[in-house]
Amino acid sequence: MASALPRVLVLNGPNLGRLGVREPEIYGHASMADLEIAAARWGAELGLEVEARQTDGESEIVGWLHEAVDAGAHVVLNPAAFTHYSYALRDAAAQVTTADLLLVEVHLSNPATRESFRHYSVVAGIATGTVAGFGFDSYRLALSAIAGKLGA
Repeated sequence: MASALPRVLVLNGPNLGRLGVREPEIYGHASMADLEIAAARWGAELGLEVEARQTDGESEIVGWLHEAVDAGAHVVLNPAAFTHYSYALRDAAAQVTTADLLLVEVHLSNPATRESFRHYSVVAGIATGTVAGFGFDSYRLALSAIAGKLGA
């Protein structure tokens, strides 16, 4: 039996599988597994069915965005490095919002306070909203925003 709860895919791009060991002073000490558990818990508390995924592959994350559209799932997206240059990812993300689904761009750190090449996002212009700079709480805030918009 399918869940009656709104579905949200939490999609994470390259190098986020290295959370906890990659630059912990920027990205924190918790792992991707920790994020997956926390996202599912936050989703349950908010009345959302949440599934978190991570890939280093651009084509895989594009495919997941297509899956979200086809399944009617909302998206929390941390495009990671793809944020700054992946027009394929941007075009796939645009399909989410044009399907009247919510897409919240998320970043653990605040890209605007980092190196200049990180200041531009190809996704920001089509996203429903962006949450950045709050570590793992960025994901919690994004899920809360989706739940609030849906009245969940």
